[in-house]
Amino acid sequence: MKISFVIPVYNEEKGFLKFYNSLLLPELEKIKYDYEVILVNDGSKDKSLEVIQKLSDADKRIKVLSFSRNFGKEVALTAGIREAEGDGILTMDADGQQPPKLIHEFIKKWEEGGEIVIGVRGKYEKHGLIAKVGSKLFYAMLRAMGVKDTVPGSTDFRLIDRCVADEYNKLTEHGRITRGLMDWMGFKKVYIDYIYGNRLAGKPSYNFSKLFNLAIDSFISLSTTPLVIFAWVGGFITIASLILGIFVLIEEFAMGDPIGLKWTGTTCVSIFITFLIGLVMISQSVTALYVSHIHAEAQGRPLYIIDRKNSRNLKKEK
Repeated sequence: MKISFVIPVYNEEKGFLKFYNSLLLPELEKIKYDYEVILVNDGSKDKSLEVIQKLSDADKRIKVLSFSRNFGKEVALTAGIREAEGDGILTMDADGQQPPKLIHEFIKKWEEGGEIVIGVRGKYEKHGLIAKVGSKLFYAMLRAMGVKDTVPGSTDFRLIDRCVADEYNKLTEHGRITRGLMDWMGFKKVYIDYIYGNRLAGKPSYNFSKLFNLAIDSFISLSTTPLVIFAWVGGFITIASLILGIFVLIEEFAMGDPIGLKWTGTTCVSIFITFLIGLVMISQSVTALYVSHIHAEAQGRPLYIIDRKNSRNLKKEK
């Protein structure tokens, strides 16, 4: 039996050695199974690649999978899972915010039959109000859009069985949200609550813009509800406009404006046209997002490109 640890690395030069030597390695040494550590360098711009290459050169159980450029965390997780050879695969971040001391609890839940053991972020140590509210709003919107499989607070800190990894590796879409796809796949899920810690060093690579784009990708890739919403809104506006038009005709022309609203034809037409134009523009924007995803899939480009010259200890290409 073997456990694979998949850890995306992006600009973690300052804190990675502390994370690996002080937090992760002591827990790895307690594992009763063989293990491998797959460090996916996601186009780091600092010296992260050199740091993890030195670790790999000293320990052949550590693999370095280096991208030719930055492809994003979701793709990095996918590449690491595809490279993993373990019977169980545990994914986690490299910044120390997800506690390695819980690894043994994840393995225990897996041994007891959990095919997907998911870390659920319950509390924060020291995080801003915007981050907390944004996270809750994100999951609330997902559930409102019909994505019922994703538990609020669930993260990429999870252990999946080999059967899950094999099925996950068959998925080909480019606009992917790893946790969402795994939840969609089904399988037996088990949850572990944990306290979300602070970074050991550096600043988070996910700024507001990236988080916003991740949320958009989640909504688009996991649900068609936005399209349905605007269809219903369009129908509601049409019916409301019809009712309001009839009201204006009766109140203004049939009854002689007893309320004194002083409607004019130009005013009514202007309001309706302006409102409906805005509605059309919003609905077209949502449709365009779906079309852009279709375009990305139709291009047929590889999900990522491996820089094998700078990678270490990878399995041979088939």
